[in-house]
Formats: sequence, C-alpha cells, structure tokens
Amino acid sequence: MTGAGASTGLVGFARALRHGGVACGPERVQAFVAAVDHLDLAQRDHVYWAGRLTLCSEPDDLPRYDAAFAAWFGGTPPRTRPGARPTQTSHLAALGNGAAKRNGRAPTLKVAASDVEVLRRKDIATLSPAEKRHLRELLAVLEPVPPTRRALRRTPARRGEIDPRRTLKSMLATGEPTRPRHRRRTTRPRKVVLLIDVSGSMKPYADALLRFAHVVARHMPVEVCTLGTRLTRVTRQLRHRDPEQAVAAAARAVPDYEGGTRLGETIKVFLDRWGQRGAARRAVVVICSDGWERGDTALLAEQVHRLRRLAHKVVWVNPHAGHDGYRPVQSGIVAALPHLDRLLAGHSLDTLHALLEEVRLA
Repeated sequence: MTGAGASTGLVGFARALRHGGVACGPERVQAFVAAVDHLDLAQRDHVYWAGRLTLCSEPDDLPRYDAAFAAWFGGTPPRTRPGARPTQTSHLAALGNGAAKRNGRAPTLKVAASDVEVLRRKDIATLSPAEKRHLRELLAVLEPVPPTRRALRRTPARRGEIDPRRTLKSMLATGEPTRPRHRRRTTRPRKVVLLIDVSGSMKPYADALLRFAHVVARHMPVEVCTLGTRLTRVTRQLRHRDPEQAVAAAARAVPDYEGGTRLGETIKVFLDRWGQRGAARRAVVVICSDGWERGDTALLAEQVHRLRRLAHKVVWVNPHAGHDGYRPVQSGIVAALPHLDRLLAGHSLDTLHALLEEVRLA
C-alpha cells in the first residue's frame, strides 16, 4: 500500500481508534500520517510505534490502542518490557498554530523535535531512571542487519558463470545441444563477536550494552563475551526472547560484574578458547571498553594484534570517545590503537546506530 491508499488506511485506523474510546483529533491523525511517511510502512513495528506515540495522549489509551491495532492490522502488538511504565513524552509533538486559530483559519500542523530526539544523542551515563526505561524500549525495536560475505559454494542462477556440470547433464538428458546453465556465488551472514567490558569503570554503560548485544543476538550469528578480571561467555543467556530475562541471566552468569579490568588476559582467553578455533576467523569483532587496563598493556597489544590477524575487522567502541576534547590516552587504548580498524564512540543511542552501520558495511 502506497501513496493515497496508505494514507486512507491509516486514517481509517485512526477512525476505528476513536470509536474505541481514544480521543485522537485531526492534528494527532495528521502527525501519525506524517510520522509513518518517514518510516518503512512494511515494518509493522514501525507503524505500531508511530501510532502509539502520536495518537495516544494518556496511559489509559494504551490498552485500547493495542486492541484496535490488533483488530485492524492483525496479530499481536509488539510487547514492551513487563512492568515498564508508559512513556510520558510523544515521539512527535503535534503543535497547532495559535495565530491561525485566532484568525479563523484551519490550524497548521507543525512537527517539532521531541524528547526522543534529544534522548538519542544524550550520554547514557547521564540518563534519569525514566529516560533509561525509554531507552530500553528504543533498543528493543532496533533491527540490526548482519554483515555478509561471499559463500564458497555456487548455486544455480539465471545469470553468471557457465555451470559445466549442469549444462552437460542437461545435454545428456535431452540428447541434443541445449542452452548453457549458469551458476554464481551467493552471500551468507558474516559472524560477529561482541566483547563487552563490565568492569566498575563501565558500570554506567554495561546494562545498555548488554541490551544492545541481546538485540544483535536476535538478528544475526554472534558470540557475546564479557570482559573484566575474567572472561565469561553469555551468548546462550542473551538468546532468550525477553530482554529483561536475557540481561538478568547474563548478569547472573558474570562473576566479576563491576569488578576490575584485565583486558589483555581476558582477550587471550577468548582467543585460546574460541577465537583461534573459529569464532573470530573472518568475523567482525567489536570490543566495547573504556580502555582502562590494570594488567600488562604489552600483553593487550599482543593479543589485539593476534585478534586482528584472525578477524575480518576489529572495531573498538569507547563511550568516552564521543565526548568533546577526548584524546585516546588510556593505557589500553594506546596499546590497542595501532591494531584497530576503527575507534568509535558508544555513549548514546545514535552512536550505537552508527556502530550497527559500521558492522553492516564491514
């Protein structure tokens, strides 16, 4: 559905919502249509959140909105975190033109930047409890796209190189010359490895990074390990569908949560146990850490260099790299920097989006 047909369907949904008891006036409906126009209409979750954040004005509207959405679009509405409070701010603020009202003309709808846009750029360490709840909802609806690589095997195709085996087989079957058959290499998802520092200095960011890892684990082949005074593999825990249960299970599995940092030793353990055996080979490896190393920095440099030889790409995500005036002076960063492909910030939702794009294009 596109163009006028799409708008008609969205307005029809808003009309059904009004019949269900939600007071969504013309301005809110216009904001809803304008919001969806900037999103992917084929993505049901996008339509759901655009409507919820523009058509609902109070918490009592949410159950009615979910019921109307399920009846109109089918299926069940996307679930939020169990027990989470509904957000009090709208994704799009529809503002009427007061001067136009006074002059008797139809109000002009204006779409203003909302608190969500501010939240996307705000440092995760400075968020209030309410903003952190909202951030969790925004992280839950991310849709990461895995990086791809060329597969070794070739598959039948309409175009491409000639497939001698299939061409000969066809000729033998018919007993006469036939059109040549073709084949080509396909693509397959490239492995991704997330190594997340959960030491005390990373405490303000650890929860958000684990939730980010949970979303990534739901969309692509990934290995997730935590770094501290020891290495802990939490891939299995983060496979759980519910983000709250997944993060809680991961936290229980990590014995050194909010402890010290020995990056060189833990990366060496990862390489010896999993990386050298295949987990890091031709993979995109993302190390999320502020770079404060209490162990031997020479060992860290050696292990990151070793990791770089195995991996397709190594990206270091440092939350402090997004701050004004940042200089890579931490001992761990100084040791690892010569062996990295990219050093990125990871302190906000926008920078996590940038990380996903970096991974996708790897």
